[in-house]
Amino acid sequence: MPTDDTSRSPISVLDLAPVPEGSTPGDALRNTLDLARHAERLGYRRYWLAEHHNMTGIASAATSVVIGHVAAGTSTIRVGAGGIMLPNHSPLVIAEQFGTLEALFPGRIDLGLGRAPGTDQMTLRALRRDPSVAEQFPQDVLELQALLGPVQPGQRVQAVPGAGTEVPLWILGSSLFGAQLAAAFGLPYAFASHFAPDALMRALQVYRENFTPSAQLDRPYAMVGVNVVAAETDAEARRLFTSAQQSFARLIRGTRGQLPPPIDDIESFWSPLEKAQAMNMLSCSFVGSAETVRRGLDSFLAETGADEIMVASAIHDHAARVRSYEILAEVHGALRAAA
Repeated sequence: MPTDDTSRSPISVLDLAPVPEGSTPGDALRNTLDLARHAERLGYRRYWLAEHHNMTGIASAATSVVIGHVAAGTSTIRVGAGGIMLPNHSPLVIAEQFGTLEALFPGRIDLGLGRAPGTDQMTLRALRRDPSVAEQFPQDVLELQALLGPVQPGQRVQAVPGAGTEVPLWILGSSLFGAQLAAAFGLPYAFASHFAPDALMRALQVYRENFTPSAQLDRPYAMVGVNVVAAETDAEARRLFTSAQQSFARLIRGTRGQLPPPIDDIESFWSPLEKAQAMNMLSCSFVGSAETVRRGLDSFLAETGADEIMVASAIHDHAARVRSYEILAEVHGALRAAA
């Protein structure tokens, strides 16, 4: 699975199923399928969706349902969760859901697992979950892995479908905890540097230095999240990027909402402190023309040694979002050719 030359690292899509201002969750989910079909045609490796709750700007709360929608509308691209917030669920239910997806779309389903709730504390209570269950995350991962594995003699509880499917598991994280867990369990690791980049390099080091081979994976495999907004010109891309910048500023203010349209002057929107905080969170972002994105991504790959890049693109206009991924595919092709 790993590559010896990071310039050949595959690229994948992380779709938060954004709901732009002026549209509906139904519109967002239709856009998700359309983007997935483009991503498949453009050669992206996988298409992941993420579990969030009580967020009016994200339409992928029922993550396994949306994965089924995308997998049914495509034919070759891998589809999965980036991720399922396991403390919100029993391992048996997730084994059944993803076992069902694997039965319907064999060889195309990924299951990324996160420890965070994917929501606020009030919504966590509405999910009927005890916040302390996050402490059981390592045990829940092992239980889920066993439920997806071969049925053992005397095993009285089985996931049907699920047992024997061995859906590939990934550990997601933005801290050293996930890196240590992925290394100990011998699982691929995806770091959420597209919004929490601070511990990226240390987490990759911890993961690689402590990796223990497993039945699923014989050597470390690290995926790294980035934001990419590509357009015909740097100026156009920077304007499109103001939608993400506004969203992160609103997150800091505690006023989350739907994805706002781009604006001409982002400096008039946020305070210097909000700008510093938001741009730190967005520091793993590549915004500009094809050449600008190529230079930035090439340098980032060299720095991180990432085996794969997972790309999020919060762009208000769907056509511009599709075009951004088209440009990125061209950039990736150029990097591979140069290698």
